[in-house]
Amino acid sequence: MVDKELLEMAIKFHGHKCPAMPLGLRAGLAAMKKLGVERTSNKELFCFLEAGPSHAQMCFGDGVQVTTGCTFGKENIEKLHYSKLGIVLVDVKRKKAVRVVIRPEFQKKGLASKFVQMRKDGIEPKDIPSDIVDPMIENIMKQPDEVLFKISEVFDYDFKGEKSTFDWYECENCGEIVFAHGIRIKDNKKLCIPCSEYQRK
Repeated sequence: MVDKELLEMAIKFHGHKCPAMPLGLRAGLAAMKKLGVERTSNKELFCFLEAGPSHAQMCFGDGVQVTTGCTFGKENIEKLHYSKLGIVLVDVKRKKAVRVVIRPEFQKKGLASKFVQMRKDGIEPKDIPSDIVDPMIENIMKQPDEVLFKISEVFDYDFKGEKSTFDWYECENCGEIVFAHGIRIKDNKKLCIPCSEYQRK
């Protein structure tokens, strides 16, 4: 059973009640349990978030961030854009990982719910009555991990993350400070990405 205080903190962080965020919360906890690790305070863990660009999937991502400590602020989480509600959590030092994904049979029930139908109709989560969303959250919170998720065995993962940098330059066009990863050379000038007109392919 997930600590009530943790759930309340996650709802406050996320901003509204919905079923996808608690599923992310539980997925993160299940992955940490399988790996035998605790929430990361620095970059001991790295998370590959399989979610895509749609709103509900990033609700799942917020739950994952709260429980694992893998956050976009610490840059120890990467969005893979698979449009799946799953994660691969990596223990960076031990080079071990585990994959956790929602079981299709459980996810199908959620997708057929009144909550999802109301969301499809354009109703915002905070405007959906609590008697619809609260039982869904309570159900997610009480289910055993094996009912909610497919959890892989722990496997080897040779993780090589990007090193942080404190090296910086002054853009020779706009004069703003740019950290090294963001510098582009154009016409022999060190420019920030907007000034260089660089576009990712």
